[in-house]
Amino acid sequence: MSTALPGFALASTLLILAPGPDSLLVLRNTLRHGRRAGWVTASGTLSGLLAWAVAAAYGLSALLRASQVGYDAVRFAGAAAAPAGPAPGRAGWGRVYLNGLLSNLFNPKIGVFFIAFLPGFIPAGAATPLFPLALGVWFIAETGAWLATLAWMAARGAGWLRRPAVQRSLERVTGVALIGFGLRLATAVR
Repeated sequence: MSTALPGFALASTLLILAPGPDSLLVLRNTLRHGRRAGWVTASGTLSGLLAWAVAAAYGLSALLRASQVGYDAVRFAGAAAAPAGPAPGRAGWGRVYLNGLLSNLFNPKIGVFFIAFLPGFIPAGAATPLFPLALGVWFIAETGAWLATLAWMAARGAGWLRRPAVQRSLERVTGVALIGFGLRLATAVR
């Protein structure tokens, strides 16, 4: 594990820092409802990642690789799952948690990541499913650190970002980006 971890950690960091739906949801919910809402959204995302990591460790996510129908079902569910947040003002903690969880669970690319990317870092003869699960936990820890930092930074800059003109612009950009992710997901070829 000690030889695989540095390479996996570096590759994971690069993937985690690339903007995606999880980061956008954490950013949006933080700006709408504050740092705590961002952290709750991040907790939902991390719960989804844990489910994917366990599924990968026990071979369940391999179904996405083997079954075009299964992959398409998750892909279309993810494209249709418009993670709408509660109205600005008061956050429903269950709702912002579900934003993160469902966005992550209905993203088949996360499943593919766990079944295609993780195995490349598992040395021959490693204890299965312990080793892939350990790498999954590492990925979750890195993701959690990034999303918590993102929520903290957004909350710190929220004064400027809460201006009505900036909010409208951010809502439009976030909405267009999420619709774009959904369309890309719906039209993606495996």
